[in-house]
Amino acid sequence: MTNLSTDSCVKILGVKVHATSMDRALSQIEAAIAQGDKGYVCVTGVHGIMESQMDSDLKRIINHSLLTTPDGRPTVWVGWLRGLFQMRQVTGPDMMLRICALSAEKGYTHFFYGGNTGVADELKDSLTRRFPGLNVVGTYCPPFRPLNNEEEAELIQTVAELKPDFFWVGLSTPKQEKFMDQYLSKLDTKLMFGVGAAFDIHTGRIKDAPYWMKVMGVQWMHRIYQDPGRLWKRYLINNPKFVYRITLELLGLAKQQEV
Repeated sequence: MTNLSTDSCVKILGVKVHATSMDRALSQIEAAIAQGDKGYVCVTGVHGIMESQMDSDLKRIINHSLLTTPDGRPTVWVGWLRGLFQMRQVTGPDMMLRICALSAEKGYTHFFYGGNTGVADELKDSLTRRFPGLNVVGTYCPPFRPLNNEEEAELIQTVAELKPDFFWVGLSTPKQEKFMDQYLSKLDTKLMFGVGAAFDIHTGRIKDAPYWMKVMGVQWMHRIYQDPGRLWKRYLINNPKFVYRITLELLGLAKQQEV
């Protein structure tokens, strides 16, 4: 798997994030499809970066992606502080919509993997209504555990028959990144995307944050309000840790970690 991005990268606590924008990311994705490249795309913000501090395997996976987009505004700010002013926030839900719109014109095919029971099918219905001509060739709702041998064989066979251009994974971090790393070589698809909450956002299960909250870097407040029981630890513990550690790194008081 080659990294086709022509953008610079910023190392944030040892995690590599591309200094890209939505338009550049889409151009790179189209180029990958045209060239027949195979790889996975990570959408990484503070949560993924902090999980990577405790999970070296996750850090390795993100750092070997075809493309890693800056999902959260704080990652963009770090890029700006390091002189990468072309860097823009590229979230999973927004990128999914842009690629679906493009696909309706160009005929790219899609497979949705993840979500609770019925979510992937609802996502197919929702997006094909929104983008007439969008071709979703398959969906799969996985169990809340690793696939057993029979399930894995079924998935591999199904994808081999359908050969989707884009394979979307909605499992949350770090499950989705580890799934892509494990199954990239096993599945007959071109590009895999780990987009987390995009499945629930585009089926109306949760609401996306308003634009102004994304710009202000407080998108996490919108998420935690909707699901405090599951997300309080992610944001109320990880966010202060991130601010502390990245401040030390930016001030040169802590050695920048190697990728």
